[in-house]
Amino acid sequence: MTARTPDHPVQDFFVNRWSPRAFDGSEMPEADLKTILEAARWSPSAFNIQPWRFVYARRADDGWQTLVDLLNPFNRDWAQNASALVYLFTDTIVEGQDGKPDRANGAHSFDAGSAWAHAALQATVLGYHAHAMAGILKDDIHEKLGVPERYKPEIAIAIGKQGDAARLPEVLQVRETPSGRKPLTEIAFAGAWA
Repeated sequence: MTARTPDHPVQDFFVNRWSPRAFDGSEMPEADLKTILEAARWSPSAFNIQPWRFVYARRADDGWQTLVDLLNPFNRDWAQNASALVYLFTDTIVEGQDGKPDRANGAHSFDAGSAWAHAALQATVLGYHAHAMAGILKDDIHEKLGVPERYKPEIAIAIGKQGDAARLPEVLQVRETPSGRKPLTEIAFAGAWA
């Protein structure tokens, strides 16, 4: 793994988290997957609405191939070797209360990002890697998974133990290394935009 060094002290799991595409295809205990989803459950959300929902399968589960088939072909080629696949959805509607009508949830995608980050970091702590994918067949997901229309499919997440990069197509093998990050001075400005 390429050395990654933070500019300021942070917990190791922030730096050690990265998104490989080479997975070893091993089985994941259900308890490990539930722990990863539990971490996502504790994510913060606007007004504590908790708009995230998950559809998941482990390799041996009946729903595994359905979830694999809902990835675009590029992602399907490598993600089928993961130990688990999780689809993350968010509720686009805030249900009205106290006689108020339902309204659009303007923060649902932001909140989904929080849930993804919590899941990815928990996977790292457990010795797994998680790779989020926007390349999913969004037009087919509602019907194939029985998801109500108000729930937006955000991403799919491949989770598993890192495998041999030689199993990937050559073009992906060279990319199978943790990426760096822009320096904090390029992305955070005191007082006003630099």
